[in-house]
Amino acid sequence: MSFTGPTKYREEAARTIRETPEVRTSITAATRAFDAHRVHAWGEIDVEPWRDWARDVKSHVLGNLDTYLEQAEEQLTANGVQVHWAETADDALAVLSQVVREHGIENTVKAKSMLTEELGVNKHLEGLGVHVRETDLGEYIIQLLDQPPSHIVGPAIHLSVDDCRRLFHERLGTPLDSEPDELAGAARDALRAEFLAADLGISGANFLAADTGTVALIENEGNIRLSTSLPRVHVAFVGIEKLVPRLEDVSGFLQLTARSATGQPIGNFVSLIQGPRKSDEVDGPEAVHVVLVDNGRTKLLADDVAWEALRCVRCGACLNICPVYRQTGGHAYGWPYSGPIGAIIAPGMLGLEEAMPLPLASSLCGACTDVCPVRIPIPELLVHWREQAAEQGLTPPTETLGLKAYAKLAQSPELFAAAGSMLRHVPLELGGRA
Repeated sequence: MSFTGPTKYREEAARTIRETPEVRTSITAATRAFDAHRVHAWGEIDVEPWRDWARDVKSHVLGNLDTYLEQAEEQLTANGVQVHWAETADDALAVLSQVVREHGIENTVKAKSMLTEELGVNKHLEGLGVHVRETDLGEYIIQLLDQPPSHIVGPAIHLSVDDCRRLFHERLGTPLDSEPDELAGAARDALRAEFLAADLGISGANFLAADTGTVALIENEGNIRLSTSLPRVHVAFVGIEKLVPRLEDVSGFLQLTARSATGQPIGNFVSLIQGPRKSDEVDGPEAVHVVLVDNGRTKLLADDVAWEALRCVRCGACLNICPVYRQTGGHAYGWPYSGPIGAIIAPGMLGLEEAMPLPLASSLCGACTDVCPVRIPIPELLVHWREQAAEQGLTPPTETLGLKAYAKLAQSPELFAAAGSMLRHVPLELGGRA
């Protein structure tokens, strides 16, 4: 997804609030609920040592990424997995095209995956003539609406129950007064046929244990487990930053991620995938492909400051606490990763010019750092990208002039006092005080 210019964020955010104010209501309610659950779940454990441990493990992996990637490839291959390397999104999609051709794929079911959103997997499959269906309930809803996800964990949190009632009435024939459980049941019935017809199941990966070549997936609905076990072929797209050293590390990360994302001690379903089914097993795919995706990650890793963003476990806690995200939702950010985390990884992965003005879309309140389970110093990284933008001349001219004028005033107590006196007489609608 491309940006259209430095005013994209502000224009789209303002339009969202102005034209559909109920979006803000839905998003605020959902994110506040998510965060309240996180607070409760963190209160059940001694969370600060967990956060220190998670930070240190992820930082260690990122500092030794080449070693762990080689180990993971070796173990995956030993498990019977076909491993592919993708430097770019085009490389990853080329692998998918190859799998489709080799296995004669006609129908695909897809588990929730932010990386596949980043790569544009659905559009690519449709271009190949392959039917693709999202199976996570939130992703299923927004696919029916032809919308991108609005949140890392809750892709449809910008929609109200009435929005979903109208959609399901139009597409699945449910009554307009259906309860949420009835809507979920209708989606479940529709998706059963999709699962049974699928030749290919696609997933991401929450974590990849290097020592055993194990892909770990966490979910609440069971759709990921069906997507990765019923079809005869499974393709997992894995960002290279998703590695952890050992399988035993996965247990800690799964729990900390769930507590941070939804306030659960752990997700309802955890799948540990090590390869295709063996000759004595009755279910599971005949072939498993793991695509290790870079797509700008090593570029971000090379930044002496911003590399810490790659510790992210995609829990969405920083979105839930962010006062800016709550006003606009995720669509205003212009690419799959929204909120504070999106604002610090976009410049590194897409390029700063492409990502502007996302690093400016923050009040720097610091709440995101307080809730990050892996202690990413998000405000510091936002300031880092703002400094880079200023050095490259990417900030708005009015902002540059305004800051220069303020700096001049701040150096002279007399001028500063005079300016303050003048502003007290400016009408409120023009910026004066009440």
